[in-house]
Amino acid sequence: MSCLISIVPINIDECKCENDILMKQYNAHKQNTKLHKKSERSKYKLAILVPFRDRFDELLTFAIHMQEFLDKQNINYHIFILNQFDRYRFNRASLINVGFLETSKDFHYIAMHDVDLLPLNDELLYIYPSKGPYHISSPDLHPRYHYSTFVGGILLIKREHYMQVNGMSNKYWGWGLEDDEFYVRLKEAGLSITRPQNISTGTHNTFKHIHDRNHRKRDMMKCYNQREVTRKRDRETGLSNISYKIINRIKMTIANTSLTVLNISLMCDKSSTPWCECDKTKHCVFDNLYL
Repeated sequence: MSCLISIVPINIDECKCENDILMKQYNAHKQNTKLHKKSERSKYKLAILVPFRDRFDELLTFAIHMQEFLDKQNINYHIFILNQFDRYRFNRASLINVGFLETSKDFHYIAMHDVDLLPLNDELLYIYPSKGPYHISSPDLHPRYHYSTFVGGILLIKREHYMQVNGMSNKYWGWGLEDDEFYVRLKEAGLSITRPQNISTGTHNTFKHIHDRNHRKRDMMKCYNQREVTRKRDRETGLSNISYKIINRIKMTIANTSLTVLNISLMCDKSSTPWCECDKTKHCVFDNLYL
């Protein structure tokens, strides 16, 4: 039986936020930060995984902003830029799978983080999500996406839980829907997603969305049977069978912010996902669902 993926709420149990647990974590962290602003950073190490291609101007803004934001929380973190080096269509989910495999030995949890979404409210905590995935850019706060099953933008998940669901699907070449499929994986695994509660800001001032749709148009093409396949739960691909090569690792600093660039060449099995390359003159339609 297939579970269909859609941008509208899918027909499974909705996310139930554990308010009491989240508020206890927030209050404890707030008190600890107040008493120990100059103390050692958290014992839990966070790998911030940023899928990336050709967006250097956004990266400059992101790196500086995130250092200022996270240093106030005493988060023990490092930023990894997952740069897709091959010429296939962009594959955000596969890049996150690669980033996880390359960092999981040294980091306790990851942030799946869009480069164009900047947190503005200090009440948004990047603390270790011990009880389950923590969706920072919740539908009630994200500037654009407000459907209840949305888990994109910024999601924290600990190492064990990401492995439990076999990471993300590798079938999503082009833009969109990989997060909706990941939501189904989380719910089928019985993982409870928590989200920020009692935040003092709303959809217009919790985040700054720096993506310019006119300057960088989304890859909305759907070719071959991509539309049909990517609206179903993928039980074939994930963390266990991602195929890639690390071209090189580059350590760099942007205005005192240290980060690591992983230049990644993804492999495409064209017998399974021929839409990793789309010929605009053949087999193609344009999907306007997200415009």
